[in-house]
Amino acid sequence: MGTQESDEQAGGTGRRALLGAAVLGAGGAVIGLSGTARAADTRHGGGRGGHGGGVKSLPVPTVIGHRGASGHRPEHTFGAYELALDMGADIVEAGDLVPTKDGHLVCRHEPEIGGTTDVADHPEFADRERTKRLDGVSVTGWFTEDFTLAELKTLRATERIPANRPHNTLYDGRWEIPTFEEVLRWQNEQTRRRGKQVWIYPELKHPTYFRGLGLGTEERLARLLRKYGKDRKNSPVIIQSFEPTSIQRMNRLVGNPLAVLLSGANSRPWDFVETGDPRTTADLVTPKGLKEIASYAQGIGPTLDLIIPKDSSGRLTEPTTLVRDAHRAGLILHPYTMRNENPFLPVDFRKGSDPDAYGYVFGAFRTYFATGIDGIFTDHPDTGVLAREDFVNK
Repeated sequence: MGTQESDEQAGGTGRRALLGAAVLGAGGAVIGLSGTARAADTRHGGGRGGHGGGVKSLPVPTVIGHRGASGHRPEHTFGAYELALDMGADIVEAGDLVPTKDGHLVCRHEPEIGGTTDVADHPEFADRERTKRLDGVSVTGWFTEDFTLAELKTLRATERIPANRPHNTLYDGRWEIPTFEEVLRWQNEQTRRRGKQVWIYPELKHPTYFRGLGLGTEERLARLLRKYGKDRKNSPVIIQSFEPTSIQRMNRLVGNPLAVLLSGANSRPWDFVETGDPRTTADLVTPKGLKEIASYAQGIGPTLDLIIPKDSSGRLTEPTTLVRDAHRAGLILHPYTMRNENPFLPVDFRKGSDPDAYGYVFGAFRTYFATGIDGIFTDHPDTGVLAREDFVNK
């Protein structure tokens, strides 16, 4: 992971993600999501979650399928994306976007794909293994920018954290790596099939790193959005990045809603490191910093620890003022990431010590929802939908 991202280090996991919206997918009516949306509208006085179109049309709290339903299927596969919709996610984070050697944008958690594909089992690619500096960190493996799209399409996705999700390994090898253009077509198809607008939430990964390789991702993303007519204010695509200057660049290229992702308070976005900007995330979450973000973005995606910090034992402490301050700046907040398994939960909500056992996750959802956040990223959209149902109808 790059230093700009907050790794939720437990069981060898990775972090993140964030801000979103969407009209309900199939399966929502089965568990009463339309009622949830009405309850959310009432709770916000018909504002957020109302019927004004765009992101304001979404239920609050919004449930965002993190890399799809990645708690149930290998992440960033059409299997995970489609299951998230079936489970009632309001939006699917379909696409952590990284480029191929020949300039296509594909959906992988990181450019290094040794941990999310079967590339190591392909002897024809053994000589592609490299050690590179990715946002200041030495990383060894296979990188998307060293493969053509045709080569990547010979690979198959695998579970990233098998120690925590051994059940997901059942699906290793079933799905290929999707391109973002395929995602845009899938979005249209799913919208037609389900009779409801499907929203997606791509993230630009390591844009400074790729720009340095001559593979700038913002322009490639903008071209695709324009090609499919999804580059406008109310288009069902929200764009996010951990690099504020990347979001500023996107603000000049497209009209889509935008979100700045925020890692740990002491971290620095990598574009700040590269340009010598001394500010940290702590500076960005001050009222002054939030006002600046609001000049080019509509939301933020903070790590949950910026909403409610943990003490040295991993227990929750008192909420910060970030929710209040961001709302005063006109920003919405969709923090990351809720996961059901014990290692990813605050100590307060763990149940036993089994790393792949579920903890008291409904209590954790309720605690975060109570801070006033506008939504949340979760690997388990089914749990998130039920937790929201409990919360808005309490």
